[in-house]
Amino acid sequence: MQGQRTRVQRRPVHGVLLLDKPLGLSSNQALQKAKWLLRAEKAGHTGTLDPLATGVLPLCFGAATKFSQLHLDADKTYETVIRLGLKTSTADAEGDVIEARGVTCTPGQVVEALDLFMGEIEQIPPMHSALKKDGKPLYEYARDGETVEREARRVTIHDLDLLDMQLTGDEPHLHLRVRCSKGTYIRTLGEDIGEALGCGGHLTMLRRVATGPFSAAQCVSLETLEAESEAQRAAHLLPVPALLPDHTPVTLDEEGAARFLSGVRRRGAWPNESHVAVYGPVPATERLRVNVTTLLGSAHTTGGELIPGRLLSPIEIQQILETETELSS
Repeated sequence: MQGQRTRVQRRPVHGVLLLDKPLGLSSNQALQKAKWLLRAEKAGHTGTLDPLATGVLPLCFGAATKFSQLHLDADKTYETVIRLGLKTSTADAEGDVIEARGVTCTPGQVVEALDLFMGEIEQIPPMHSALKKDGKPLYEYARDGETVEREARRVTIHDLDLLDMQLTGDEPHLHLRVRCSKGTYIRTLGEDIGEALGCGGHLTMLRRVATGPFSAAQCVSLETLEAESEAQRAAHLLPVPALLPDHTPVTLDEEGAARFLSGVRRRGAWPNESHVAVYGPVPATERLRVNVTTLLGSAHTTGGELIPGRLLSPIEIQQILETETELSS
């Protein structure tokens, strides 16, 4: 007879956890594991990583989920290894080998080929991707053996550094570091570089080492979280404003803060700004004896008006401040 499953008592958790996603787990599987370990009520991520990929995966909890969409636009940095000479059905090591060719390129030709992919380029999204066509993810078509037409997308490769290369032997490969815009498919980039070299290729390693302001050095692993106490796990959380590093801060007085949280526009001598982080005092409560200035939400300013965007609820603000009080006491 199987034992009863222990029911996890969920609790309000607000903040950002920088997870070093392990190999083999989907982004959602990693998210659900971290959510369980933190006993969090609400969680989301800021864009997916393939199961083949490891590295920086910012996870948002509670109020932070309101700003996760902002981070989807952030530039990403990856390290990857392209195995030359073998083309696979998925452009990575999970697929079947569909073509083998000899590797005859020289180091000079490699450098010239990489130069072709610098700057703004066009990519055709891979069939094995979550991009949807007629409401259905492309990977579902691929599983059914179908190939559908995909429109090319423009992306930007900011930096493409050659870290190492081996053009002879049993496993010829290129080891690259790529800094790119949102929406870039590194599997497609690897496959296209292989084609430019005349030998084909596929990814055997992919690691995201940075996304926006967050780097792999700041991340914690699931293995570490599992070994820690609940208090130690919570200590890894970054505050919600960590998702708004490029937002211009604006601080309101108590009356202005109350009206802003009600969704009312405010007038002031503000220059036009597309991204604003709004702070203000919240009234004292039984547990919080004094007014505290804290993040209220995001906004933009135009024509001297502060126009609310995503707002924290009064309950979320109180929960955040009470947690901060507990941690500092």
